[in-house]
Amino acid sequence: MSIDIIGPEAEAHLDWHGLMEAFREGHRLPKAEIGDTLLYRGEDTLLSRAAWIDGVGSLVKTANIFPGNPGIGKPLILGAVNVYSDMDGSLLALVDFELVTKWKTAGGSLLGAMQLAREDSETILIVGAGAVGHSLRQAYGALFPDARFLIWNRTISKAEEFAATYPGTEVAADLETAVRRADIVTSATMVTEPILNGEWFQPGQHIDIIGAYRPDMREVNDAAITRSSIHVDSRDTTIGHIGEIQNPIDRGLISEADILSDFYDLDAGRMTRHSQDEITLFKNGGGAHLDLMTSRYILDAWQAR
Repeated sequence: MSIDIIGPEAEAHLDWHGLMEAFREGHRLPKAEIGDTLLYRGEDTLLSRAAWIDGVGSLVKTANIFPGNPGIGKPLILGAVNVYSDMDGSLLALVDFELVTKWKTAGGSLLGAMQLAREDSETILIVGAGAVGHSLRQAYGALFPDARFLIWNRTISKAEEFAATYPGTEVAADLETAVRRADIVTSATMVTEPILNGEWFQPGQHIDIIGAYRPDMREVNDAAITRSSIHVDSRDTTIGHIGEIQNPIDRGLISEADILSDFYDLDAGRMTRHSQDEITLFKNGGGAHLDLMTSRYILDAWQAR
């Protein structure tokens, strides 16, 4: 049995627009079967995600999320990605965990922005200067090559290092001022209490929230939820799973009907902006079906090199 072992060197053969097409094609196939398992030890999390798409194959991705790792010089998240054949269940590939996560996570947000953000967006604020923030800068830079980028981070020195890495990027000293100034706000932090206040949002903005992945985590407050049109990458991996969405539902602030679309609604035209003044909010839940679509895109690109 031949198994492809694909490392970070495969990135040279990838592009964001190609991934967007892979996502669109993947969501035209039968709906994915997905299942998540979360185990906790204090602040540490073991997250295993599985997906099966008829016509694509299956995947198991395991992530160990240890918030204390950066303090000892290790990555926050470590894990493995296994891709299996749709025909006989054999192992097709072991794909670099960080490569899949980078392209899947930023790619999901990018597709949401392609559908919901104003095409004339000129200023993009990235909240969080970690690894995801860097991938967001690259992804959004591909879609909005002429945009001005702002970076805000709790530790300003990290924001300064981030800004120095990318032309056309400047440090935002005050978060509220930066949010009010931006056309697009994309946030990838590990906070449990909201960091973005919906009262700061301006007409026509697109808000992209990524960081909250547990039931007890939120990046935006109630005002952000009630002032925005809400869309998600997948109803199945956000409703009932992620605090950003489920917490307001549990308290009766919104209902499931207020989640207007997910990526399976792309061809139906439901994931769209209805006016120039509408505030759109996209929750990137990062389901395993997106890991599978991303991994197959990487595998195909690697084999075609």
